[in-house]
Amino acid sequence: TFANFATGRVYDQIRQSIAYSGKNVKICASHSGVTLGEDGATHQILEDIGLMKMLPGMTVINTCDFNQTKAATLAIAEHDGPVYLRFGRPKVANFTAEDQKFEIGKAVQLYEGEDVTIIATGHLVWEAIQAAQKLSEKGISADVINIHTIKPLDAKAIIKSVKKTGCVVTAEEHNFLGGLGESVARTLAENNPAPQEFVATQDTFGESGTPEQLFEKYGLNAEAIIKATEKVLKRK
Repeated sequence: TFANFATGRVYDQIRQSIAYSGKNVKICASHSGVTLGEDGATHQILEDIGLMKMLPGMTVINTCDFNQTKAATLAIAEHDGPVYLRFGRPKVANFTAEDQKFEIGKAVQLYEGEDVTIIATGHLVWEAIQAAQKLSEKGISADVINIHTIKPLDAKAIIKSVKKTGCVVTAEEHNFLGGLGESVARTLAENNPAPQEFVATQDTFGESGTPEQLFEKYGLNAEAIIKATEKVLKRK
């Protein structure tokens, strides 16, 4: 069902009846984020990653396209323990390998760069790829990492990249409070402090509109990632 109903409406039941007792239950939620579109704020959840990652023992996965979602579904079926799998509604670019092996908790390196680390999840992975290509034209090379598993987070991949580049931009279709960016910030604070910019919704609800309009309004597209990159580079 919709991510809003699969998490927000039944959070107490997930906490008490699944997470607390470590049940082998998989929650697969569609229509996450503002790309749900015209149904508006009542149906668009932007806090579900935060809700689910705070539950002890809950694995949290946010896939970027059809192929990765299919691979993740097969992987979590074999995984023992509670899992929250989050994906979106609209048709998006299907750019990952059809025969990919999905490893829970293992980040995917998409581009190698020296100047900035761009860490993205879900629909923002495609936007990050487009941003990296445009940044390359400006002479800025980016490490682009697809974090499909928010929890457990691939801290090793994040730390390795940021030690090389010295700064990071995180991008997600979620509130900056409680999402991927916050997890990355904690990881870096504990291991390798570095300047960070957040491409995410800024403590707000969504509204009705097309996915493209809402990505533009809330700064969730490639252009927003480019601006965040240019800003964080000045802070190195």
